[in-house]
Amino acid sequence: MLSEVTQAMIVNGAVLAAVLHSDLGGHRAIGPMRIGRPLLIAAGIIPLFIESPVTHGTGLAVELAGVAAGLLCGLAAVALTRVYRSPRTGKPVSRAAGPYAALWVLIIGARAAFSYGSAHWFSSQLDQWCLTHHVTGAAITDGLIFMAVAMLLTRTLGLALRASRLPAATPARPAAMAGR
Repeated sequence: MLSEVTQAMIVNGAVLAAVLHSDLGGHRAIGPMRIGRPLLIAAGIIPLFIESPVTHGTGLAVELAGVAAGLLCGLAAVALTRVYRSPRTGKPVSRAAGPYAALWVLIIGARAAFSYGSAHWFSSQLDQWCLTHHVTGAAITDGLIFMAVAMLLTRTLGLALRASRLPAATPARPAAMAGR
């Protein structure tokens, strides 16, 4: 069985690698693979790493806060992505650059630092907080995982929605007629 910190680091790495690989640069096609791959990653992460989510109390609030933070961060990621029709193919594509990558690295880096710090830097303070508020360490880990998954899904569904709302492609004019 993997430690909770190791689980969080695996999720963080998988999400960061998948997103940056598929999104950075220009003319990134928005098609079934681009939308489906993150959905499959999310579908794999949940059953692998979430054993039994908390369904009441402060632990549930921590998990829901993770979902809310993921939604907000995902919306920020979508806002930093340009979605347009390719002038060559007329199909939906996107462009993401440095600010987009910085957002993902900052968010995932902060989650990784918290995960590491919870085991090595401030474990006694976190343990005391958890005891006081009746929260398990698993609920905190679940909250971080839910945040990662919510951010990934929000970004993915946001791209799909923006691509579906693009104006229809206009047929390209032949080069011979372009000068008329």
